[in-house]
Amino acid sequence: MDVTTILILLLVGAIATYFSGDKLASKVALLFSVATLGVSLYLLNQFSNGATISYLSNWMEYPKVYLAFQADGLSMLMVLLTTALTPLIIFSSFGNTYSNAKSFYALVLFMSFAMVGTFLAADGLLYYIFWELALIPIYFIALLWGNGDADERKKAVVKFFIYTLAGSLFMLIAFAYLYQKTNSFLLGNLFNLKLSATEQFWIFGAFFLAYAIKIPLIPFHTWQAKVYQKAPTVGTMLLSGIMLKMGLYSVIRWQIQIAPDAARTLMPYLIGLSIAGVIYGSIVALRQKDLKKLLAYSSLAHVGLIAAGCYTLTLDGLNGAVYQMIAHGFVIVGLFFVAEIIHRRYDTREINEMGGIRSQSPKFTSLFMILVLASVALPGTYNFVGEFTVLYSLSQVNIWFAVFGGTTIILGAYYMLKMFQNVMLGETNTKVFAAITTNEIITLVIIIAFLLFFGLYPKPITDLVNPAIKDILIHINR
Repeated sequence: MDVTTILILLLVGAIATYFSGDKLASKVALLFSVATLGVSLYLLNQFSNGATISYLSNWMEYPKVYLAFQADGLSMLMVLLTTALTPLIIFSSFGNTYSNAKSFYALVLFMSFAMVGTFLAADGLLYYIFWELALIPIYFIALLWGNGDADERKKAVVKFFIYTLAGSLFMLIAFAYLYQKTNSFLLGNLFNLKLSATEQFWIFGAFFLAYAIKIPLIPFHTWQAKVYQKAPTVGTMLLSGIMLKMGLYSVIRWQIQIAPDAARTLMPYLIGLSIAGVIYGSIVALRQKDLKKLLAYSSLAHVGLIAAGCYTLTLDGLNGAVYQMIAHGFVIVGLFFVAEIIHRRYDTREINEMGGIRSQSPKFTSLFMILVLASVALPGTYNFVGEFTVLYSLSQVNIWFAVFGGTTIILGAYYMLKMFQNVMLGETNTKVFAAITTNEIITLVIIIAFLLFFGLYPKPITDLVNPAIKDILIHINR
């Protein structure tokens, strides 16, 4: 069994889900997603025993393209994030009814297939194909099953599609140029290229446009809040929990390794831009009246800090960025699910129409509170491990980067606790808040258990990813 098994299972699952019909679609999708998680854990066990997890086969002769997949600790961790969150996201959707459910759930699995392919691809053109494939299902998920006015939703989704596609075209041009230099798209061959300072600058910039839009970083973020708001919650979870990690992962896997000299030269500007996103996202979040938009800007602030960690080019910075990617993936999925739970009962996402929920559902309030505290990096949660490591790495580069980056904790605590107060506390709401279901409890408990367990015992993830990051730094410092 190799890493292609995960891809085959997800692709077969998407097809089987589509042909299973609307009544069975959700259950078939859940079955295949859980099976994929099982295969991922099996491969992780192989990996921990020292086995090589890779696959290489000829695909095209001209240009020379390989079906090349490989998993080190970094890519294996991102695959696990995807295959763990996908069944959780599907399971969380069981409280909703979707028209043409077979297509909806098939698209979810196909998107998971494309994202896993992006994390595993070790050939530049193959990677680009998976990168673009991931865009197609989320486009239709947001467009056809989204919220609000259809025209507004269409504008938001089309803007997102055009932005990300346009940015990715620059990356394709960069790959075409690199192929001319080495006659190969293979990851190892691209890393060993001796590029001039000018060449590295332009290659770095081309990759940056693709990744800055996907993550997103300011000023390339203008698509994000509207799409997060208009997409169905499942789509928002996929975007925030997994898809934006494609950009952050790619910074580490491709951008800084192919053009390390450009990364070192531009480091202070990139970190400054990332931290500006932290401050901007936090301030804008303070002014939001829609719960999903508030969480969208909160996500913008947190990924800005992750990007800053990536661009420190230090062991602590890269490790911390990866830890925070995983923590953010789980906590943001949990928070968007909380917003969905409230919407199911109150049919609103306006914060001023909520309040007084605690007195009706103390159990739900407690679970929500833990997620809020995890989001603001309370010690004992995995988010604290990630944020502390990133801030420590920023202090190694420049103490002021750490000071301004640390505003994500202060501002985040303010707007998240204020949001919690307005949503959950106060006098009992005149609307009845029905007790949360077993399905909803299980989803939230799994997410919280992950955040608390690895917050207290992060060693398994550290041991998995640390050797891969050390190898990447060897490439960068060659």
